[in-house]
Amino acid sequence: MATRAAIKTLRRGGNAVDASVAAAAVLGVVEPFSCGIGGGGFMVIRRGSDGRVTTIDHRETAPRRMTPRSFMENGKPLAFPDARYSGLSVGVPGTVAGWDLALRRYGTWSLERALAPGTEVSREGFKVDQTFFDQVQANATYFDDVRSTRRLYLDPDGTPRDVGTKLRNRQLARTYRMIAKDGPSAFYRGAISDAIVSAVKQPPVAAGSEHQWRPGVMARRDLRRYRALERKAVRVGYRDYDVYGMGPPSSGATTIGEALKILRAYDLRELGRTETLHRTLEASRLAFADRNAYVADPAFFDVPLRGLLSDSFARDRRALLGASAANAVVAPGNPYDDQGDSAPAAGARAVVERYGSTTHLVVSDEGRTVVSYTFTIESTGGNGVVVPKYGFLLNNELTDFNFDSTTHPNRVQGGKRPRSSMSPTIVVKDGNPVLAVGSPGGSTISTTVLQVLVDWICRIPLPQAIGAPRASQRNTMTTAAEPDFLGSPEGQALAAPPYNHAFSLASPPEIGAVTAIELRRRVRVLAAAEPTRRGGGSAMVVR
Repeated sequence: MATRAAIKTLRRGGNAVDASVAAAAVLGVVEPFSCGIGGGGFMVIRRGSDGRVTTIDHRETAPRRMTPRSFMENGKPLAFPDARYSGLSVGVPGTVAGWDLALRRYGTWSLERALAPGTEVSREGFKVDQTFFDQVQANATYFDDVRSTRRLYLDPDGTPRDVGTKLRNRQLARTYRMIAKDGPSAFYRGAISDAIVSAVKQPPVAAGSEHQWRPGVMARRDLRRYRALERKAVRVGYRDYDVYGMGPPSSGATTIGEALKILRAYDLRELGRTETLHRTLEASRLAFADRNAYVADPAFFDVPLRGLLSDSFARDRRALLGASAANAVVAPGNPYDDQGDSAPAAGARAVVERYGSTTHLVVSDEGRTVVSYTFTIESTGGNGVVVPKYGFLLNNELTDFNFDSTTHPNRVQGGKRPRSSMSPTIVVKDGNPVLAVGSPGGSTISTTVLQVLVDWICRIPLPQAIGAPRASQRNTMTTAAEPDFLGSPEGQALAAPPYNHAFSLASPPEIGAVTAIELRRRVRVLAAAEPTRRGGGSAMVVR
């Protein structure tokens, strides 16, 4: 349904930015446990008129009253479920501001017109499928605690809506109409913002609930002060390609970019798939060590971006790649030296982020404007609270901070944007866009996009690269892998000498769910989406 909304937008003269917002508004209705106006995201735009690549950062921000100790009780950090299902985990939502900024600067449609497909789907409803049912089921005991969430997503007996039944969300349709009429101010000021603040400060929990729901500290001024930001895209050269992505507070472009810089010295097309996978996994281990140590909101921490993506730093890190797997949490390097600064390197640290939900879409138009867009409410189901009377779930993005630390660059601070792994990516060759790609999947997003990019560079057809079994190395002792990867010839070869990779079964067992567009000559495109993971994706073209 979301893809059809984008296609209709293109047929009616809208450009790729218009179509991306139209599709996203529908996804906020039909995939509400992954995305929506209660969350935020990152959009990478390549403008067809002049080839300029830019990004829109509408990541959520921590309320001003949040501190590095906000998630701690009795000197210890809260357990993840206690931190997540609470008002504390909610960042100020950025999606509405992001859509508005993207449309005003790079679209041709008004926000009102772009929201129309989502409004219609909210009003008329859609059929519950098995993936939707399963996602509700995974949250059922928490959803049942919250009156507004229970009414929308559970039957009277506390079980999910049955597969095949129609679900309407007239409250969200009303919310979309309010935003369409009055613009972002309808969301960030007035009744909707009041309802968000109330739901954060006093989650609408029913009497006798199973769980403790801690109150948050968001205030009306936090919403009033929110701004989406246009940021310079991060560019990394890989042989004949220019790879563009999202800079901090996203770690997507830095992590993928550093790994590609490390791999650039090898002719991956000549190595063979097993050797290529080995070097890709080990390059990812090193890149994640640096990502975990040095990437945070640049307004709060001096991220050594030039150093992380420098040729000299890549050369130093490449020297650590061995013929066999490290199977260890490796220490970060010191990228400050590579940009002429002096700072001590941080200690070794494994990735701590949990698996996230999220969704991703890519759109191109006949003018060669291209959008790669990832947006989210963090965990599947966000913080579990539907804003009463307005029909959308709130995010739990603040658990993306290193909330167990008071000193880490990515620690909790008021007004700060938590680090993200979202990796919307656009690849350009000889000045022309050739690929747009991205994926959901929490901290596995970067490794997923990296693996698809490497496969595609090695001339594996795009649909095959998207569907291939995956493994994800994020500077951990073992490499998380899908069952099909473990059973593949490459997986078995990597587990044996001389590679000796230590693998563990990914949890959940699916890694990522990619959507991508390959742009060819004469305005021809190949649109491809995940065939099976998360129930499968959707790809369509205008003929």
